[in-house]
Amino acid sequence: MIKLYNTLTREKETFSPIYEGKVGIYACGPTVYWFAHIGNMRTYLFVDVLRRVLEFNGLEVKLIMNITDVGHLTDDASEGEDKMIVAMQREGKTAYKIAEFYTEAFMEDFKRLNIKPANVYPRATDHIPEQIEMIKHLEENGYVYQTSDGVYFDTSMLDSYGRLSGQSADEKKAGARVDMGEKKNVTDFALWKFSQTNSHREMEWNSPWGTGFPGWHLECSAMSMKYLDVPFDIHTGGIDHIPVHHENELAQTEGAEGVLQANVWIHADFLTVDGGKMSKSLGNLYTIEQLIEKGYDPLVYRYLVLGAHYRTKLNFTFEALDGAQNALKKLRATVRSWDQPGEVNDEYEQRFLKVINDDLNTPQALAVLWELVDSNVPPSEKAATVLRFDQVLGLGLGDFIGNPLKVSDEVEVLIQERATARAQKDWELSDQLRDQIHARGYLVEDTAEGQQLTER
Repeated sequence: MIKLYNTLTREKETFSPIYEGKVGIYACGPTVYWFAHIGNMRTYLFVDVLRRVLEFNGLEVKLIMNITDVGHLTDDASEGEDKMIVAMQREGKTAYKIAEFYTEAFMEDFKRLNIKPANVYPRATDHIPEQIEMIKHLEENGYVYQTSDGVYFDTSMLDSYGRLSGQSADEKKAGARVDMGEKKNVTDFALWKFSQTNSHREMEWNSPWGTGFPGWHLECSAMSMKYLDVPFDIHTGGIDHIPVHHENELAQTEGAEGVLQANVWIHADFLTVDGGKMSKSLGNLYTIEQLIEKGYDPLVYRYLVLGAHYRTKLNFTFEALDGAQNALKKLRATVRSWDQPGEVNDEYEQRFLKVINDDLNTPQALAVLWELVDSNVPPSEKAATVLRFDQVLGLGLGDFIGNPLKVSDEVEVLIQERATARAQKDWELSDQLRDQIHARGYLVEDTAEGQQLTER
């Protein structure tokens, strides 16, 4: 029995898929105008864990993750410049070249973090006809009006608008600081934005209402319906999506199709850095590539993320990342010494299953893992059971279990020379030899059992 917290109902619910044995998930993906940062990756790691937990329970998962390559304006609503156009001005490349480059970078980060790929990565620019068709349905159903700059969704026509965020239209209006322009209501949002008549956009299309481009929210409603039908099982994203983007997706689908878009809505909380907000201006907007440049294995960041529940804020510090690095190194070194996998230990497997099925409780899952590692369970059982756990944790432990660290003859000589130096209390030579070992890609730790060698 899997329990998941549903933002829509504000309750932890027993999950029941629409179709027995199968689950459809739509995950809001990247806007490919810049590199994804570690805050973005926290959300994608949560989606990966969700998918892995469902599969661990024997369910077949179809995961759709969109690629936004048009229409995401700089204020995340209906004003400002298209982020892809901003990137064009910054880099002097075509929007399509920019989208291709940053999509490839995004996919590379997924591989580094051992995130399983989605079944489909639909691009907004490849689904313009579907988006136009959805606007037509909304227009037929009376949810659309036109202004001089675009086609808008009239939120006052949908009584349920605001139910995801828990804010009524009046409450949203009270908290808004925007120029209404020609909008009827402050919460109304663009379905289609017109191109300026005195200029040509690289990304623009003809429509029944005029030449322009789709609003950001529209692509997710149209593409989730195409690939999963509606309603589907689970929609995911970060908590920043709740009040605007996901609220508007819900409205579009209900307005066009008369049904709920997804039965369960799950959101990951924010990542903070040193207790505060991430931003380029503060110089703390880190990418996975930057962590690698600082000497960290990307899976260390994955381990760090697993240590916090997805619905709690995670404070990123390099001290915390060092702690995760030490824990993962210790885990890898320990499992190397085990026998080859034998039978899975049922008691520990059931304990692990209980915590991950309780709203993806990865901190408790790691606690069960370490209890098993430190237990008196036979090494072959430990190996098999940890491999089973890693189907959810995704730490790549299969490369280390029962696989002793192999070093070159040169490093073996350095280790022996260092042991001799320590026996003779020649600490200066011992430190020099440690540095030489380190330069060759290994760390050496002095323990009660002697020198312990791990990969750097």
